[in-house]
Amino acid sequence: MIKENTPISMAEASGYLDKKIESDALMLGFIKKFSKIDKKDAVEMKKKLEDLEMIKLKSETVVKIIDVMPEDVDDLNKIFSGISLDEEEIKSILEIVKEFR
Repeated sequence: MIKENTPISMAEASGYLDKKIESDALMLGFIKKFSKIDKKDAVEMKKKLEDLEMIKLKSETVVKIIDVMPEDVDDLNKIFSGISLDEEEIKSILEIVKEFR
């Protein structure tokens, strides 16, 4: 039964998988291949992004930022399609991402 519907990053999802179960092991392999940070850093990065308290920064977007780890303004704008960020917001987000790179 689903108790809560909360977006999580791929790195955070890895903490819920069991290496001993074949399907979970396959998923862990996928996550390891594409995730750019570990679970601990993902949780810390999520906290820092949420602490920015930006109205435009929804939980789904925070997870996308963690999964993609944008390097520049263009990468970040792809995540925020249809929403414009000002320079200060962009700078704040990219500084946090750079900290975990």
